[in-house]
Amino acid sequence: MVDLIRGMDADEASALLRFAPQAAAEPVRKVIESAIANADDLAGTPRETLVIAQAYVDDGPTMKRFRPRAHGRASRINKRTCHITVIVDDKASIAASKGGAR
Repeated sequence: MVDLIRGMDADEASALLRFAPQAAAEPVRKVIESAIANADDLAGTPRETLVIAQAYVDDGPTMKRFRPRAHGRASRINKRTCHITVIVDDKASIAASKGGAR
């Protein structure tokens, strides 16, 4: 889901994820909404000018559990988690950083 929204306007990405059928769409949308609110509160950047500059998902801690099996054995179950990172930035600052000397 993060590959789909990388580089999009923040409002457009949030609207797209609201109606996406994938299960991962809801947590990613919540992270985007949180990033938009943080940029508005802390930096005073209006939400209309925000673009998703970076978005990636890293592995989180794995919770190890056991499931009882036949004949007194046990199978291991790994409950995986992840860290979702979304960085929003102003359109003007992204355009300024792209236009440089090569």
